[in-house]
Amino acid sequence: MKKLKKIILLMLGFMMVFALAGCTKKNDNTYEHVKQSKTIVWGIRADTRLFGLTNIKTGKIEGFEIDLAKALTKQMLGSSAHAEFLTTTANTRIPLLKNHNVDAVLATMTITKERAKQVDFTNPYFPAGSSLLVPNSSKITNVKQLNGKTVLAVKGTTAVDDVHKYAPKAKVLQYDDYGQAMSALKAGQGVALTTDNGLLAGIAQENPGYKLVGGVYTNAPYGIAINKGQTQMVNHLNTALAELKKNGTYNRLINKWFKGIPGFDVKELLK
Repeated sequence: MKKLKKIILLMLGFMMVFALAGCTKKNDNTYEHVKQSKTIVWGIRADTRLFGLTNIKTGKIEGFEIDLAKALTKQMLGSSAHAEFLTTTANTRIPLLKNHNVDAVLATMTITKERAKQVDFTNPYFPAGSSLLVPNSSKITNVKQLNGKTVLAVKGTTAVDDVHKYAPKAKVLQYDDYGQAMSALKAGQGVALTTDNGLLAGIAQENPGYKLVGGVYTNAPYGIAINKGQTQMVNHLNTALAELKKNGTYNRLINKWFKGIPGFDVKELLK
């Protein structure tokens, strides 16, 4: 009996240690942690052309957000600091952040009121918004011309509601992914494909003969997501981002990844 009590007490002790460890982890100061380690672990995308995409030749993830993460890390923590990357998806971005698997998420994440209930955001780093991709021969120039026409979109994106708001008489066909939607556009099943302008820029780069038109008809900028309550981390990232815009690094990266894409106005992005 005494032996059993001893085992139970040991088990309770271990449970308390783990519970306290969990609380300590939850309340960690993210900025102090990255400052001491000289490392920021970023949640990034590896399937989004121009922003973060795995290069099949090198196996490395490349894109605007990857370069921006590296620049922010060094700007914030010094030239010897290191950026580490963990691949995320639209569904895993917030859980990975909440579970402390990453320090920050830089992954085409639109700033929304709903998401802001779960995470904190930095100032916007990319002025995203819904836009249109059409064949070069198309006479479509803005979203209002889509009334009475068929538009292509991907399921679960905000673009579907956006189109109905600005062109209520448009018919929207929804597909599981952008590959299917682009194939439908090529087959003439719709007059335009709609989603975020940055994502469309990547699709246009991969598909000669297509262009972006009409600029953006919604305002849905991307922000860096940080765990709730990590004010220091947010403030230091905002300061680093502002400095990158001031010293020309931001503009250099924008030109590197987005210049020359048909219908994409790089000048609107330059700071």
